[in-house]
Amino acid sequence: MLTLTVPGIEMYDEDRCEFIYTHDQPLRLEHSLISISKWESKWKKIFFDAMSEGIKGEEFIDYVRCMTLNQVKDDRTYYSLTNDNVQAIYAYMSDSMTATTVKDKPGKKKGRQLKLSSEVIYAQMAILGIPFETDKWHINRLLTLIRVCNELNTPGEKMSKNDQYAFMRAQNNARRAAHHTKG
Repeated sequence: MLTLTVPGIEMYDEDRCEFIYTHDQPLRLEHSLISISKWESKWKKIFFDAMSEGIKGEEFIDYVRCMTLNQVKDDRTYYSLTNDNVQAIYAYMSDSMTATTVKDKPGKKKGRQLKLSSEVIYAQMAILGIPFETDKWHINRLLTLIRVCNELNTPGEKMSKNDQYAFMRAQNNARRAAHHTKG
């Protein structure tokens, strides 16, 4: 979870001809599957596709709304985000939140490729038996868990006949050496 403070600002309302003052507003944000699901249901776009193209403007503001855990009294708070606030949000969103890494195997062809929407992630969680309570985790940590589960469920590659023979030869030579025999 990311906690930051959006500073209060002074604005002028031209319709009412008066100054409006907002107060400092703390935001508790969670970059999770729940947040992504809320955003996708409103914008009817795949979040990760939008992120790769660069989510900006109203879509970004709305995603921050979807990430917000605490009550925000004045919606203008989201339009008062400072550059430091925005940088902190992007840094938090890009953090892996785990020490685990899963490397893609070169040349390995993956199965069917679906666009990674929130529903696809929920389906993967169901298939892998991952409890739905993890949809509150940081999304990068959840995606790493899914990749680890997939990796552990993938059978290892078979040895070629030559590799099998070489392995057996090495085992026999080791046994001969250990027992001081010739065969």
